[in-house]
Amino acid sequence: MPVLVITGTGTEVGKTVTTAAVAAVAVAAGRSVAVLKPAQTEVGPGERGDAGEVARLSGAVTTCELARYPDPLAPATAGRRAGLPPVRPREMAEAAAKLAVEHDLVLVEGAGGLLVRFDEEGGTLADAARLLRAPVLVVASAGLGTLNTTELTARELRHRGLHPAGVVIGSWPAAADLASRCNLADLPLVAGAPLLGALPAGAGAHEPAGFRAAAPSWLAPRLGGTWDAQEFASAYAP
Repeated sequence: MPVLVITGTGTEVGKTVTTAAVAAVAVAAGRSVAVLKPAQTEVGPGERGDAGEVARLSGAVTTCELARYPDPLAPATAGRRAGLPPVRPREMAEAAAKLAVEHDLVLVEGAGGLLVRFDEEGGTLADAARLLRAPVLVVASAGLGTLNTTELTARELRHRGLHPAGVVIGSWPAAADLASRCNLADLPLVAGAPLLGALPAGAGAHEPAGFRAAAPSWLAPRLGGTWDAQEFASAYAP
């Protein structure tokens, strides 16, 4: 099944812009792409959510939201506070499977980290990925602390029988500090998965045409791009 689940090691790590870059590269290659955001929080009716932002940046993609909650909280908590029904892992998996029937690639973007709860029973994005038997792309931050959260995420994926497809740094700083530069070598080691890209900080602020033109240079060939992990690491060697 052509489904890729995209999770972060936490909030604000560049998950949405990474999803947009993967989508943009796939669209440019002539593939039909759908983006599923199971639960959108902190967005009101009529406002553009993460799936809409991916579409704005990447181009002609199908978007789908299963639920929208106003509070900036974990989906289970936000849904409870709003008095709205939760989104359960099976619903996520069924929605992704339906989209996969008519699209070459379905990107499922989670909320926050891998184990953020979507319902009161503790259902998570990891549960949906397991139902789908889909690989999981991990979006991580660049600097101090990322090794711990990345390793914990990768370990949990394997514990659940899931495959970490690789790691993408969601926001690479213009002036990389020592920790960030060292992490280029250490991230694939702690994740047990390859480094598959690094998006420059502020990439989401690009105009759509510029974003689409640059996206291949941010992602490795496994994600359809031209980014070279060894060359990038050598350029920032501490």
